[in-house]
Parts: sequence; C-alpha cells; structure tokens
Amino acid sequence: MSLIAEKRLQKEFKKMLTGELPPGIKLAEANESDVMKPWSMDISLLHNNALYAGKTYRLSFKFNRQYPIEPPEVKFITATDREIPMHPHIYSNGVICLDLLSAGVGGGWSPVQSVETVCVSIQSMLEGNNINQRPEGDDQFVYGPQRRIKDINFVYDDPTV
Repeated sequence: MSLIAEKRLQKEFKKMLTGELPPGIKLAEANESDVMKPWSMDISLLHNNALYAGKTYRLSFKFNRQYPIEPPEVKFITATDREIPMHPHIYSNGVICLDLLSAGVGGGWSPVQSVETVCVSIQSMLEGNNINQRPEGDDQFVYGPQRRIKDINFVYDDPTV
C-alpha cells in the first residue's frame, strides 16, 4: 500500500506546486523528497466572517501507508501568527470533529478525497459558523487521556453548525 500512498501524494504535491489550489488555500510545508512526512497547509476564508476575518490558520496532515484508502490525520496547529480557530467542532488542541476525516461508521471519508478537498471542506465549515465557542467538554477532551486522532469515535449529529 505504501507505494500507492506515495504515488498519490506525489501527484497531489505536484498539483499544489503548479499553483492550482482554490483561493484561500496554500501549501505551507511539505517534504518533496519524502511526501509521506507531515504536510502543513494554510487556509484563510474567502468571505467576511467576523469570527475569522483577516486570519490564516494552519492545518497539519499526517498520512499513513493506507492513504488514500484511509484518511490522513488532520488537525489545526499553532505557529507564528497562526492560532486554533474557535468553532463548536474544533477542540482547543486543534482536533477537528468532521465526518469527512473519519473512515469508520458514519464517517464521510472516501479515497476520492484529497488534501485539497479536505482543506476546502474545513474552509467551508469555518465560513458557515457564527458561534464563537469550543465544543462541549473541551477541557475534558483536551486534558483527558490522549488518543490518536483516528482512535477517537466522534458522534456526528449536529446539523446546526
């Protein structure tokens, strides 16, 4: 599987280098000689959502050898002038509750998804939000037992956000 993952990521990487990304999405960091290493993507919003106006956020993508059959682990990370956005589905440690990022029961991941489509989906999720708060139970989630993102079983039942 690793050869499939590497070929797919090389194809996605090359597309990004040609500048063919949607507005507001930018490759911040990736290792061209080892595309399996984590990538960083910057996203900013296209419309004037007062919660996120003028801000750029950084996403970390970690791939496993089963990509694109399995989704990458995606989370927001802090960096110089980059913070974790406030959103009812984004924990203060950057973990994102989004069905697209899960391949399990109720998950929306499909091998046709890509780094680009994940970024566009998260960008859209932020665009549609007007609630300036963290998910319920943020403190318990962040300071509780640490789990790998792919081992978290979110319940996707909030049609309001």
